[in-house]
Amino acid sequence: MNEWLKKIVEQIKTAWGKWKLVQKLAVIGIGVALIAAIIITIAVSRTPTMVRLINTPIKSDEELRLITNALDREGIPFQVGENNIIYVKDEKTRSKANAILLREDLIPKGTDPWAVFSIDRFTVTDFERNVNLRKAIIAQVTRHIESLDDVDKANVIIEIPEDKLFSEDQKPVTASVIIYPKPGSDIATNRKKLEGIQKIIKFAVSGLTDENIVITDNNGIVLNDFAGMADFDRLELTKREQQIIQRLEAEYRAKILNALQLAYTKDRVRDLNIKIEMDMSKKAVQTEEYFPFVLKPDNPLTPYDDSDVRPSVRLSTEKTTYEYQGTGFNPEGPAGMEGQTAPAYKDLQNMVGTAKQEHTLENEALNKRNITEERSPQIDRVSVSVNIDGRWVYKTNEKGEYITKPDGTIEREYIPLTQKELDDVTALIQGAIAFDRARGDLVVVKNVPFDRTEEFRAEDAKILAQKQREKIIFLSLAGLAVLLLSFIIYRIIAREIERKRRILEEKRALEQQMLRENALRQAEEQNLEVSMSVEERKRLDLQEHAINMAKEHPEDVAQLIRTWLRED
Repeated sequence: MNEWLKKIVEQIKTAWGKWKLVQKLAVIGIGVALIAAIIITIAVSRTPTMVRLINTPIKSDEELRLITNALDREGIPFQVGENNIIYVKDEKTRSKANAILLREDLIPKGTDPWAVFSIDRFTVTDFERNVNLRKAIIAQVTRHIESLDDVDKANVIIEIPEDKLFSEDQKPVTASVIIYPKPGSDIATNRKKLEGIQKIIKFAVSGLTDENIVITDNNGIVLNDFAGMADFDRLELTKREQQIIQRLEAEYRAKILNALQLAYTKDRVRDLNIKIEMDMSKKAVQTEEYFPFVLKPDNPLTPYDDSDVRPSVRLSTEKTTYEYQGTGFNPEGPAGMEGQTAPAYKDLQNMVGTAKQEHTLENEALNKRNITEERSPQIDRVSVSVNIDGRWVYKTNEKGEYITKPDGTIEREYIPLTQKELDDVTALIQGAIAFDRARGDLVVVKNVPFDRTEEFRAEDAKILAQKQREKIIFLSLAGLAVLLLSFIIYRIIAREIERKRRILEEKRALEQQMLRENALRQAEEQNLEVSMSVEERKRLDLQEHAINMAKEHPEDVAQLIRTWLRED
């Protein structure tokens, strides 16, 4: 085998040597191209396949933004390709994402998220097409429902009846779904999630209505009976309303407590009670307001008001004048009979008179404004009560020491809040809650002393213990000072006694030495032989040497003596 490889290598070398430069470059180029093609093929094969979330492109940028925000919120990875087409990693992710988009009403109109089987054979009948369509819809709906995090398993049955000629004979489309919730899931009581499943089914089947969809759990309990959930919805609404009130009360409480505790410390302002009554009903208020015309606003630069305000503006004026001149007319009765005119008026007949009537109609325009607003919720009443403790001050005597009672406790004096301070706190709270007397708001600020018996007992024990420690330390220092002073005195007395003893010994030794020297001197004068010990001879030599040294160097000897005396 090795020989065969060697022959092949030799042949390649021989052929390479015979080739021209152009042939060599061509071979090298072909090799590089093959290597690049292999690398590209491997890279493409390793690229994960993506599936479309929605088959058709999303035309609206707003819809694309809402869809991508929903996917990001649910933690679903995706990519946006050309023409705003969204891709996800696999079919399972696609089913889950479609279920979420259907629940949130984010599927654009005209799209087909179900990927229904596309069968296009000449031998397929319409019946087979309908059966395949029904199977595809059921399979896709089941997969979408099972992709939800709250559903472990789902069974879906969809009945699509045949089309009838007359509408009264047409049977409705129905759907029945059995879901198996996962342990710990709240889908059985969460209306929004149930409505999401209902929308998935409605979007998949044309002509399906809410009343023809039945969703049950594995125990046969109907879950989408929203009419029967009216009481539950009412309780949920009441719960949310109470949460709103509690959140608002907590906000007011924290705001007022922080302001008061900064001024009077946390120990003196411990708690605050607040009660907010709110009207959660939804009200639509329409108001019609009339106000004058401002033809010329006031110039702020002038010291006087030069505005031109008029209550109305004249639109038109209509004047009518009526004039009459002639005799009066007194009707008589039937022919041949006297009329019923009174005698006083008969004398006025055939008299000439004139009459004139003027009528003026002026149309004035008013400045009118219509306001329509909805109010919900609205605060009906706010009640706040807070208690602030006064200050406790220790009583002291003229020396600045605490005054103690017979039982050993320290005497204190209570200083309550003044009425001005209470009024200032009341004004502060009223400003914080937007106090409105018309709606019945109430603010109560009291000064009631807290029970501080245990606190005072602990403080008194601490202060008395501190005094006891100070007394013990003082006595200890005093005793230590006495011991130190006694030791110093003892040392001085001991040194003095030792000094006197040494002086006596030196004096005694000096006297003995002088007696010995006199005896030696007398013996020498008498030419007597005196036996001297070696030690006496050395001492005598040393003495003579010291005398000679003192005579030759008196300053050095004086310095040496002073040093000896200082050491003693």
